[in-house]
Amino acid sequence: MPSPDAGTAPAVVLSGHGPVGRAYAERLLTQGQGLARDHGVRPRLAAVRVGSAQVLLPGDPDGRAVPPRTEWAPLADLAQTLDRTGARVLVQALPSSPQARQQAAEEAVLALGRGVHVVTATKSHLLSHWSELGEAARAGGSLIRISGATGASLPAADLARTGVRGLGCRTLRACPNGTATFVLDRLAAGDPLDRAVGEAQRRGIAEADPTADLSGGDAATKVRLLAALLWGWEPSAVRVATEAVDARTGPAALAAAARGNRLRAVASASAEHPFVVEVRLEETVPGDPLHALTGPEKAVVYGCPDAGDITVSGGRSSPLGAALAMLRDTIDVTAPRGYGFG
Repeated sequence: MPSPDAGTAPAVVLSGHGPVGRAYAERLLTQGQGLARDHGVRPRLAAVRVGSAQVLLPGDPDGRAVPPRTEWAPLADLAQTLDRTGARVLVQALPSSPQARQQAAEEAVLALGRGVHVVTATKSHLLSHWSELGEAARAGGSLIRISGATGASLPAADLARTGVRGLGCRTLRACPNGTATFVLDRLAAGDPLDRAVGEAQRRGIAEADPTADLSGGDAATKVRLLAALLWGWEPSAVRVATEAVDARTGPAALAAAARGNRLRAVASASAEHPFVVEVRLEETVPGDPLHALTGPEKAVVYGCPDAGDITVSGGRSSPLGAALAMLRDTIDVTAPRGYGFG
């Protein structure tokens, strides 16, 4: 095990300082000694960037907070910021919105091409620029990690990328959206839709606008990305069909519960039907890993005919969960590679 003062201190530039970005920054600024002790690396937050401003942090910012926005400087070119900080990692916590897509893509391509690893919780540019990002990473000899975009703290991307490699997995079946699972459980308990959604928002599970969660769009996006990691699909070429959780869903959730079952928004993909992802409301039975979920838990089942189904479930569905996923990815791309079991 590394000693408490072991490891390097790679510089990190954080793009985006909303709830996820703030939670990530707080972890880097307060948990450095523990990261060095446990993982042999101590990532250092060197800069934070938002739409029109940025702040550079001191060489040893441990225990400090990100300064208030009034102390930030005007936004510099990203290339200049990467050079000035000597950044090893660009971490993206930008909104997964059409408006942020081009910015996220341009940032990531620039960083990757310069040999800077990219860790992202932003989904939009992964869907539209997957191949371009991969080409930039190959050219720069850099890595991309997307755990925060595929299920927050649920390590679904790690399994799809390496954990089930060689096991012949042919299907994906998932409940990767904690909001949908939580709302369906509340509907099964008799709550009307507006009350169920309001409770999810009150607990910090649902976004202020839960449309992507309830429409199936977010679940479909995550499975598109997992399929890209697992089978090499180009996400922009995937056809999507979804079934929404809406005002008509309550009776079906109640009826399923009366039979001892649970209604779930299940996203699925199969290697036998390339470039197709479906999200359907499915009545799951006891013994099904997706039946066992309690909102807002998430799960992904990798169907491997020879090895047997492999399921990963749980994980916090919150800004902190996404931040922890990005922290895990940051450690992954910066921790020293050893021998033996390292």
